[in-house]
Amino acid sequence: MTTWTIAPEPYDSPVAAALWRAYYTEVSDRWYLLHEGHRTEPAELERGIAARTGAELTAPTGALLVARYGGDPAGSAGVRLLAPDTAELTRVFLYPHARGRGGAAPLVRAAEEAARTLGALRMVLDTRTDLVEARALYARLGYTETERHNEDPYAEHWFTKDLSRASVPAAAPARSRTARR
Repeated sequence: MTTWTIAPEPYDSPVAAALWRAYYTEVSDRWYLLHEGHRTEPAELERGIAARTGAELTAPTGALLVARYGGDPAGSAGVRLLAPDTAELTRVFLYPHARGRGGAAPLVRAAEEAARTLGALRMVLDTRTDLVEARALYARLGYTETERHNEDPYAEHWFTKDLSRASVPAAAPARSRTARR
């Protein structure tokens, strides 16, 4: 039985940088292929990756979590406070070879736990229409579609979830999670 582990990771580690590059490349290429029929131009891709370092995903107002499958980096999720009681879920990603193995839900739940640790009572996120897998995941995990909460020009759907109702056991570590699959 292969195990998923989820733990905090520095945003600027080599593992985090590789996951960010893979995530950004996939969502950018999907948008360009859908709307313009080609992949992202390499120079534009590099500018986009460099422009969003992930520095906002650090304590005391954020966190970056990395999921490992069988010990190997397989995905990430970021959390950052937008207000003292509201966190944003961002950079939710699994490498293609790790999808369908039961890691996405525990990764998002670990991000919710990290948000609660930061003091958030509510989680918000945005996504695009073409990211149907993401929208299905969020709906399955109790997120509800809501009104726009940001001005991201690529966002087409906004979701929210009340984190105050879900309890976190007092003895459970808020910054690490293990799931078996």
